[in-house]
Amino acid sequence: MASASPRPKIGDLIEIFRFGYSHWAIYVGNGYVVHLAPPSEIAGAGASSVLSAVANRAIVKKELLSKVAGGDRYRVNNKHDDKYPPLPANKIVKQAEEWVGRKVQYSLTSSNCEHFVNQLRYGVSRSDQVRDTVTAVTVASSVLAALGALGLALARSRRERQ
Repeated sequence: MASASPRPKIGDLIEIFRFGYSHWAIYVGNGYVVHLAPPSEIAGAGASSVLSAVANRAIVKKELLSKVAGGDRYRVNNKHDDKYPPLPANKIVKQAEEWVGRKVQYSLTSSNCEHFVNQLRYGVSRSDQVRDTVTAVTVASSVLAALGALGLALARSRRERQ
């Protein structure tokens, strides 16, 4: 199911909304995208696609956007165009096509589908999902540690009053 995004143009980043995360692809024309797919990355698989977190290998595929998205919503999201100049569209497509069929190392934190498409479009490997998750975990850990310390202090104070 497509969202209200404009029709993709060659070289556009496509964000596909899966359950709990986004899968990323790059539009190469004629309805096709190139994307980095761990074995568990299956359109419409829901939570089971999260198993890609434990994969260490992936394959670069060229498939119809409609097949990759399945029933999931997607949009054009060239979110870093204000920070990095996109490479020329023909160069993006050429590089993407050269990767098709290759099996590559996969890491959820350092070499995932978002890193892959950002490298193709901008020449910069980055994943905001990873950065945002690490930040959220760090904040949550700090809050839990502070609450734990407060709880210990309150328990100690109660014991001292008894």
